[in-house]
Amino acid sequence: MRIVIATVQVPFVRGGAEILAEGLREVLQAQGHEAEIVTIPFKWYPPERILDHMLICRLLDLTESSGGAVDRVIGLKFPAYLIPHTHKILWILHQHKAAYELWDHPLNDLSQFPNSSKIRSAIHQADRQCIPEAQRIFTIAATVSDRLKKYCGIESVPLYHPPQHAEQFYCAEAEDYLFFPSRLAPVKRQSLVLEAMAQTRHPIRLRLAGTADSPLYADELRLLALKLNVEHRVEWLGHVTEEEKCRCYAHARGIIFPSLDEDYGYVTLEAMLASKPVITCEDSGGPLEFIRDEQTGLIAKPTPEGLASAMDALWSDRQWAKELGEAGRARYLALNISWTDVVKRLLS
Repeated sequence: MRIVIATVQVPFVRGGAEILAEGLREVLQAQGHEAEIVTIPFKWYPPERILDHMLICRLLDLTESSGGAVDRVIGLKFPAYLIPHTHKILWILHQHKAAYELWDHPLNDLSQFPNSSKIRSAIHQADRQCIPEAQRIFTIAATVSDRLKKYCGIESVPLYHPPQHAEQFYCAEAEDYLFFPSRLAPVKRQSLVLEAMAQTRHPIRLRLAGTADSPLYADELRLLALKLNVEHRVEWLGHVTEEEKCRCYAHARGIIFPSLDEDYGYVTLEAMLASKPVITCEDSGGPLEFIRDEQTGLIAKPTPEGLASAMDALWSDRQWAKELGEAGRARYLALNISWTDVVKRLLS
């Protein structure tokens, strides 16, 4: 079967969406299919560019390529999932967040423009009209399905998948640091963690791995750490190899992942595979589908005080942290998450 995986990417920004698309292509090819990723460069500013991208996707013809029919299109991200095809399956990572769950949030960069309401309405209309064209509609998590139902009245089925290199994660003796692996971006809330560190009772140490979406934001975070007088307890690892990342997971006391309304969150699953407890927040979205408070991790209020309290609790009891992590790995294994199941359901 010849299969196109349709998605978008902001040039020079790489994250979970790109990892997912590549993982899906790899497993499809391993099962004997011809699979290719078709990526649309995406720019969300000024807002009129969004409408241009939507039109481009609706005009694309992916019914055939080089004289051979394209048997399936699997749409992942807005607006690539708007591309028409007779045999289209959607596995939605998320809709355009600024037009939906982030509309009234301070981090929303769309609502700042005078024509934002019209752009938002156009996005909503396109989603309501075009998403139901698909033969089947899946999402990567119940959080995404809930949004799709809430905002567009469209039913979908959550379909979990394993993180990249799931077999490589392991657990080793815990050292004295908490680990926060994620690209540096306001929505990931590294600033909230720094503010929490300034209020902890214990001298908690933090390792952050990941590159910044913009150099300016990285500078802002370092200045904030300096201002809060926690810079001596923070280690900025930047980009790390997969081997280095697994080692950081393995030796961490616990994992910090307070991202705002995350769609899925590989960090949560990676931590569970490494038998490490996760500290997340009440409004973190996807991680809440896996973390059980005081069973496999801690769920804190999204405030410096709330997060500091959770960090102190984990830091002060090494044995409890170990037990939470072991329970997290057991929960992950019980979910039977596999690429084999993903492909079977996408292509059935």
